[in-house]
Amino acid sequence: MDMGSLRRLKALVIKEFFQMIRDPSSILIGIILPLILLFIYGYGVSLDADHIKIGLVLEDTSPDAQSFATSLTNSRFFDVTVGRHRKELDGMFLAGKIRGYVVIPSYFSAFRQRQDNIAPIQVIADGSEPNTANFVQNYVQSAWQNWLSQESISSDLQGLPLVRAQPRYWFNEQLESRNFLIPGSLAIIMTLIGTLLTALVVSREWERGTMEALMSTPVTIVELLVGKLIPYYILGMFSMVMSVVVAILVYDVPLRGSWFSLILVTFVFLLPALGLGLLISTASKSQIVAAQASMVAGFLPAFILSGFIFEIASMPWPIRTITYIIPARYFVSSLQTIFLVGDNWRLILFNLIPMIIVGLIFFTITAKISVKRLD
Repeated sequence: MDMGSLRRLKALVIKEFFQMIRDPSSILIGIILPLILLFIYGYGVSLDADHIKIGLVLEDTSPDAQSFATSLTNSRFFDVTVGRHRKELDGMFLAGKIRGYVVIPSYFSAFRQRQDNIAPIQVIADGSEPNTANFVQNYVQSAWQNWLSQESISSDLQGLPLVRAQPRYWFNEQLESRNFLIPGSLAIIMTLIGTLLTALVVSREWERGTMEALMSTPVTIVELLVGKLIPYYILGMFSMVMSVVVAILVYDVPLRGSWFSLILVTFVFLLPALGLGLLISTASKSQIVAAQASMVAGFLPAFILSGFIFEIASMPWPIRTITYIIPARYFVSSLQTIFLVGDNWRLILFNLIPMIIVGLIFFTITAKISVKRLD
């Protein structure tokens, strides 16, 4: 690159910086939108089910039945409405005010005297919401096992095991879904931000009529693309740093890896994200079309096929094959590793290679379809 090319590139970068500062949409997309999305994902998306509204039909009033009922009402997973008959809770169940109910039958004490660990209770859950129904079933079963263990220790009941297993979970000891959803949401946010930032760049030049002036200058296609890329690269990195700080301070998500690995992974990921936006903006001369295309080509595949919400291993093999060309898949995996595990460079470096390849493909295609003519 000669001195003339460097001067032209410097002028383009400075021009783009001034245009970005004067354009409120760039600040909105790069600074305000990440904070809004992080707030929505942080508080609106959760795989943890706490305070599920259930009913409790207490047909038996024996001490054992009262003790088990207390273990349910004191659980943080349930908000319990207690009744003496099923009909008292059927109306609430049909109206959706409770998601299920537990029946402690009148013969509960007789079963307990057999000491065979079989739960003489009935659990009815609302199958219209399968996830919540599974939560109700599993949580009640866990409450029963915990109650049995407590009873065996306090009463030393014959035939009940006195040994309790203490499971240990690595990397996310509290099993808080927020700890892996927030890093994944950062990848989705950066996909949307990076694609939108550059998707509107070239199309905006055509709409404002300034592209004709650029075409009449000695600026090459590569200089034009790089000159538009650098300012938005910097804005994208600033958005990521700001979002990470919010994730750590507001949502208390642990960052066990280094800032160096985090910045490196983000720097590489912005290559395909911004490259896709440039490709869209080059192919489309309308900001509206470019914005819609960036949502379809960038945000939706990243949200659905990255493993952020839906487990990739559970997808059909044709869909799993498609996920290998989605850069967000590797970014989600890298961020979750850096936040929860640490600097696992073997995994991080493995994820960097596909993102670089996809990014280079986007820029190569963009350079090929970009020509210096006005027709």
